Amino acid sequence: MNEIKIEFKEINPQSFFDSGQTLIKIKETFPKLKLVFRGSFVKAYGDKSELKIFKNKFNLLVDYFLKHNKLNSNILDEILNSNSKNFEFASNKNDLITYGVKGNVIKARTKNQIKIVELSNNYDMLFVVGPAGTGKTYTSVALAVKALKEKKIKRIILTRPAVEAGENLGFLPGDIKNKLDPYIQPLYDALYDMIPTEKLHSYLERGIIQISPLAFMRGRTLNNAFVILDEAQNATHSQMKMFLTRMGPEAKFIITGDPGQVDLPKKTMSGLNEALNIFKKTNGIKILYLDEKDVIRHRLVKKIIAAYN
Repeated sequence: MNEIKIEFKEINPQSFFDSGQTLIKIKETFPKLKLVFRGSFVKAYGDKSELKIFKNKFNLLVDYFLKHNKLNSNILDEILNSNSKNFEFASNKNDLITYGVKGNVIKARTKNQIKIVELSNNYDMLFVVGPAGTGKTYTSVALAVKALKEKKIKRIILTRPAVEAGENLGFLPGDIKNKLDPYIQPLYDALYDMIPTEKLHSYLERGIIQISPLAFMRGRTLNNAFVILDEAQNATHSQMKMFLTRMGPEAKFIITGDPGQVDLPKKTMSGLNEALNIFKKTNGIKILYLDEKDVIRHRLVKKIIAAYN
């Protein structure tokens, strides 16, 4: 009897079979096969041609789950009953970026956020500048997660200047993680929206997703990675130059910041403000400005930003 073995490498089998209907429908679709689901493996026994079809369908289900974090009855029927070996899901939504935890839709919600998506596809280095609440960081992280899901990159690297502590975190209590967490918590918040907790922890442990202060980027070459520098207005001249020159040949960089919220000491030039001036006419580098129209927080935030302006 012929046999194939498929391993769950990037997803939790319990989450994959969570509703129970997935297992039932698979068995109903392949009644001639003997299927054994155990731990992180699936074994199938039977006719060689039937096993080939099963493997193709099962991998399509896994691919869909990796992108959407859920399987519903309609999708199960659509994949399992399709005659195509290269099944594709139609989507006409140009605002859709990816799917988050439990299949929640992560999308661009303003015209400029849609521009972030479009420009990121066409430029390897993109500066996204605007006030708080305009979705700069969230949209950028979503694009990085999308690229990782689609295996266009091997790593996501997220960094911020820990400017409040002057990049010297020794006075804070706890280990290095405890010291850094207050500065990078917004990045964790975005990731927890987009990647199931267990999977995210695995990515962090394996270094597939890395979050660290900007000072820790020195000396590295960042390749095959989607790299985001957040709160870039708090990077100094030397830090910004150091960061931008870390770019490897197969990398994508997004730099986000708000020039109106610089926390650097007086007389210290913001590396972001300087870079915006230096690179405004550089081919291959794009700068996108967002404004209060892109704010997606409470309606009063738009009024607050307008009043300060």
